[in-house]
Amino acid sequence: MLGIESSCDETACAILRGRKIIANRIISSAAEQAKYGGVVPEIASRMHTEAVDEVVRQALEDANLQPSDIDCVAATYGAGLLGALLVGLSFAKAFAFSLNVPFIAVNHIRGHIAAAYLDKPDLKPPFITLLASGGHTAILYTRSFTQFSVLASTSDDAAGEAFDKCARVLGLPYPGGPSVQKLAESGKPSVNLPSALVKNSTQLRFSYSGLKTAVINAVHNAEQRGEQINFADVAASFQRAAVDPLVKKTVELAKKYGVKTVTAGGGVIANGYLRQSLTEACQKAGLELVLPAKKYCTDNAAMIASEGLNQYMAGNFSDLDVNAAAAIPLRQD
Repeated sequence: MLGIESSCDETACAILRGRKIIANRIISSAAEQAKYGGVVPEIASRMHTEAVDEVVRQALEDANLQPSDIDCVAATYGAGLLGALLVGLSFAKAFAFSLNVPFIAVNHIRGHIAAAYLDKPDLKPPFITLLASGGHTAILYTRSFTQFSVLASTSDDAAGEAFDKCARVLGLPYPGGPSVQKLAESGKPSVNLPSALVKNSTQLRFSYSGLKTAVINAVHNAEQRGEQINFADVAASFQRAAVDPLVKKTVELAKKYGVKTVTAGGGVIANGYLRQSLTEACQKAGLELVLPAKKYCTDNAAMIASEGLNQYMAGNFSDLDVNAAAAIPLRQD
């Protein structure tokens, strides 16, 4: 299974034999994007165009394979930057057509869920999945290899988006998530910020818009009063307010649904504080935690190939006229 990922600023290709990763290559434009404080879609699309052929060549070389050895091609069709998606998707469809092998269009979010199988190839549903990325934040009940139910989600911003916005307020470089984590390590969670958990709601929901605004207000109000605010303390306080409710509710829902395993996926899952908190909470609750390596939490093609394998086994192949989608609602199956 050859997978291609190009939803944002990473051009990636991975090859799996079963669940085993035999090649995993990434060509990133993050350094170029950092000059502008974030991802510039036009630059991302151009750099994907320059990199996609090379990254596939590198992956095949690493795996010591010829194109004719590939049995199926999978690629991200959404969600993400439309121009960036079109580059990888178009290349993948043409590649599958030239080899006369099946093609599978992969939902990027499903890819994040499927990253857990890379860490534990014999993992079998059902289990609870904590999804935290730049575009989505949710807790899912993964019922089968291809079906899940949404138990909780965000009503506005996603956790990853909030990390990036917090970083900009604090004057930290792109990418924002790692920058906030690094600064928080030298701070104390002493700033009063609202929890990301929405109270007085009939449904279990999170909200990161209010938390983001509270960080902005805390910094601006201190500046207007002529006070010096400790940015490290703000970062540590934000990180705790953003992460703790996710961890707490994930464990609670695992107990409620009677499952013994918790998984996690999405770029925010690379956050060290979240990983430690979730590990400790699952250990305390007697739950098995399947936590993908950090490099498989951020955007990568191995997770796309892993989800491609799920769909392949279910016989869910895609037509070659499938188009890219900038947004895909997080909906249960």
